[in-house]
Amino acid sequence: MPIAAARVYSEGHRLRHLRVHDVDDRPVQAHQFAWIGLVDPEPAELAMLQAKFGLHPLAVEDALCDHPLPKVSVYGDQIFVAARTARLDGEEILYGETCAFVCKNTIITIRRGSAKAYTEVRRRLEDAPTLLSTGVAYVLYALLDFIVDSYQPIVDEIEEEVLLIERRCLDAFLSRDDVTHLFNLRQELTRFRRMLGPMEEVCARLEHLHLPFMDAAIRPYFRDVGDHVRRVSSAIEGLRDVLSSVFEVANLFEQQRQNDVSRRLTAGAAILAVPTMIFGLYGMNFDVMPELRWQYGYLVVVGVVVGICVGLYVAFRRAKWL
Repeated sequence: MPIAAARVYSEGHRLRHLRVHDVDDRPVQAHQFAWIGLVDPEPAELAMLQAKFGLHPLAVEDALCDHPLPKVSVYGDQIFVAARTARLDGEEILYGETCAFVCKNTIITIRRGSAKAYTEVRRRLEDAPTLLSTGVAYVLYALLDFIVDSYQPIVDEIEEEVLLIERRCLDAFLSRDDVTHLFNLRQELTRFRRMLGPMEEVCARLEHLHLPFMDAAIRPYFRDVGDHVRRVSSAIEGLRDVLSSVFEVANLFEQQRQNDVSRRLTAGAAILAVPTMIFGLYGMNFDVMPELRWQYGYLVVVGVVVGICVGLYVAFRRAKWL
C-alpha cells in the first residue's frame, strides 16, 4: 500500500506507527487519533481501510471518483473533503487532488497528482503538540491551509510575468508569441478562479459543521482559510484586469503604428503625385504646350516640381506626418 505515513497520536504527541496491514495491530483508543497518509491508492486498498476503520461506503465510492471542483460531504458522523492542489508549470496551472476521510479519531488523507508531499505539515504539527492535541479537526485545517497557501505564489509569479510583458509593451510592440502567452495566462487564471469559489464554500461549511470531532475552538480556523481563498480570488480578478489593460494598450499602440504608417504613405503619395502629374502632362504628344519651345522651359518645370515637393515635404513634417 502506498502509505506515506501512518501514526497514532495521544495528547498531541506521536505515540507509535500504525501498522495498517497488520490485523493484530492495536486499535486506536478513544483518547487517541490516527493520521494515515496515502498516495494514489488502489480501490482494493481503500476497501481494506473501509473495513478496518468503518468508513462510509458512499464516502469510499466518492474517493474513487475524480473531483474537478472542491467539495465536502457529510455521511453520518463522518465527513469527506476533496480539495484541489495547484502548481504553475510554465504558463499552465497543473492541478492535483487531496481527499480526506475524517472520523471521530481517524483522519485518512489521499494525495493524487501532486508532487508536493505533506511531510512539512506533519512535522510542523508534531512540533506543536498543544495544537495537535485538539485532534483530527486541526489536522484537516492544517492540510487545507497548506494547500491554499500554495495558491498565492502562483498568482504572484504570473503577476511578475505580466508586469514584465507590460513594461515591454511600452518599449516595443508585442509579438504574436507575447499576445498568445497573455491569452493563455488569462485562460488559466479564469479556470483557477472557477475552482476557488467551491473551495471557499468548503471552508464556510466546515466552519459551521457541528460534529463531535469538530471542536468549537477549531471551527473559526476554517474561516481563516476561507479568507485566504478570497484574497487569492481578489488578486486573480485584479490580475485579469491588468491582462485586459495590457491587451488594450497593445491594441492602441498597434492602431497608432498603423495610423502613422498610413499617414506616411499618404504624405509620400501626395508628394509623388505632383511630379507624376506634371511630367505625365509633358509626356503627351501635343504640339502646343506651355513653354514647349522655350530654351529654359525644362529647367523651369523641374524647378517648379522640386519647389512644390519641398514645400509639401516641409508641410507634412510640421504636421508630423513624416
